[in-house]
Amino acid sequence: MSIKSRKIGVIGVGRVGSHVASALICRSICDEIVLIDTDTAKVASHCQDLNDSTVFAKHPIKVTVGNYADLADADIIVISACCQIFAENRLNELAGNLDIIDTIIQNLNAIDYRGIVVSITNPCDVIACYIANNTKCNVIGTGTLLDSSRFIAALSRETGIAPKSIQAYCFGEHGDSQVLSFSTVTLMGKPLSQLTKDSPERFGQLNQAKITDEVVRAGWKIVTGKGATEFGIGHAASELIETILHNEQRILPCSVRLNGEYGQHNVYASVPCVWNILFS
Repeated sequence: MSIKSRKIGVIGVGRVGSHVASALICRSICDEIVLIDTDTAKVASHCQDLNDSTVFAKHPIKVTVGNYADLADADIIVISACCQIFAENRLNELAGNLDIIDTIIQNLNAIDYRGIVVSITNPCDVIACYIANNTKCNVIGTGTLLDSSRFIAALSRETGIAPKSIQAYCFGEHGDSQVLSFSTVTLMGKPLSQLTKDSPERFGQLNQAKITDEVVRAGWKIVTGKGATEFGIGHAASELIETILHNEQRILPCSVRLNGEYGQHNVYASVPCVWNILFS
């Protein structure tokens, strides 16, 4: 009897893609990772470094440098390739990244890949939509999944409630216009609005404007300090991938095509998503 292994491809193994691969290994989510990058020396070094880390995984994981033909049977392909231009407004990264994405699209179409693509490249919503429009893939963007984790972290710090006991989402654009949905926040299973009434001395002092500004600007603050976001997006992407592979039926805020939902058509934006319903 043969057991199908779970293969993940990562296209673009820079500071984001390498941390996605590392998070997949740390959490023992898959069995095989194929790395693709135009910088052959760097990707070879990442491959060796990542393989060293697999010794500490819960089960054997193989990491290889490959080509697009090696991705034909991949369960999920992560696209994190980008140019080295970082702008405070993510839309300003579009022109440089489109040339890279066009090449990736041509290669995916050449192998007739029709599987799942997790798109990270910024501007996340626009790029995810572009890939979906020009391939036969099921495309989902990481969108506001990372932003939502920042929202939860801020609420945890301000209230003293553990992140695992907080449910909070950011919706819309992975960018300046994202919406922090305070009206749907729950802590310990209770709505924030109810807790504010019951314990105003503890929950009524939350500065929503301050938290919103902190979450919206968090990515840019990290980029200006060290050049890229890495760890957070690595784990956010691995969380999404694990949810898909295990069909967990969890609700995650991710960027998907809206076909009439919320009155929007043929655009990608982050909304509450359940994977097995999304592409059923």
